[in-house]
Amino acid sequence: MSVDVEKMKRQFLEYIEIEKGNSLKTVMNYDRYLSRFFREQKIVTADDITEDAVRTFRLNLNRAPGVKVKGQVSGTMKKNSQNYHLIAIRVFLKFLMRRGIDVLPSDRIELAKVKERSLDLITVTELFRMIEAARTISTKTTSKNEKRAEKQTQIAHERSLRDRAILELFFSTGLRLSELCSLNRDLDLSRDEFSIRGKGEKVRVVFLSDDAKTAIREYLNKRKDMDESMFIEMSRNASKSGSRRITPRSIERIVKDIAIRAGISKKVTPHVLRHSFATDLLSNGADIRSVQMMLGHANIATTQIYTHVTDKALRDIHKKFHSKK
Repeated sequence: MSVDVEKMKRQFLEYIEIEKGNSLKTVMNYDRYLSRFFREQKIVTADDITEDAVRTFRLNLNRAPGVKVKGQVSGTMKKNSQNYHLIAIRVFLKFLMRRGIDVLPSDRIELAKVKERSLDLITVTELFRMIEAARTISTKTTSKNEKRAEKQTQIAHERSLRDRAILELFFSTGLRLSELCSLNRDLDLSRDEFSIRGKGEKVRVVFLSDDAKTAIREYLNKRKDMDESMFIEMSRNASKSGSRRITPRSIERIVKDIAIRAGISKKVTPHVLRHSFATDLLSNGADIRSVQMMLGHANIATTQIYTHVTDKALRDIHKKFHSKK
């Protein structure tokens, strides 16, 4: 009996959204990857998903053009992007097998080999330089009116407190950018920890350092608005009605600007701060399972990338301090 893959795809997407708790973005991506596979290989029933069909699809992906950069296509599709398509097919096949449908075993689909991922990192010293840069308040005003000039100075001071609190919070908790943006100001700062709902609606506990709590308190004490958001936009274009909750793009710009002011030439993003949080823990003796839980990684393999960095650090220490005979 042939099984309509479009019908099963709808059930599969509902399953990963409702029962597995995947984000809508993940569901949309799986829909896109599977639809491309079905369309290009003319997959109509589950019987059409053969090794030959998958092999041809992999070949097409490998030859597909890459992303456009400033109007120019950059080579061919990256191996990681190819693997996203293949992973979607594998997960879909596992779903069909759990439904008692006889299909191609998912382990027959091998992923493309990718180069070992390199991590962009900043040192703790560089982070402290960024925090000091965030403390620096620009007293330059553009208005000759005394009251307006004073208002501009107050805004600059509040912005400085906000930016420092953002940096301290990133390094204390290892939060994802979207998670930090979602925080509200009712966070209980009398405690050293709080729960955050991350990817896949999974809840984990993260921990607040004394520096992070102090920075947040100083920022919130300066706020005069009633917005529930922990961090708000402070530009002229910030909404005057409704929420002024800061956007991920704004925080990316803030982190980039502070890094430049701190004299750091390498690219610094919120995710770089998350990387630095993880490597700092591991370098100081934290076990990988604990770091996995604090980062909210579903699979420990995702966390293990950080061990390569700390392994290198250990090698350097061994080379420098181990006596030669």
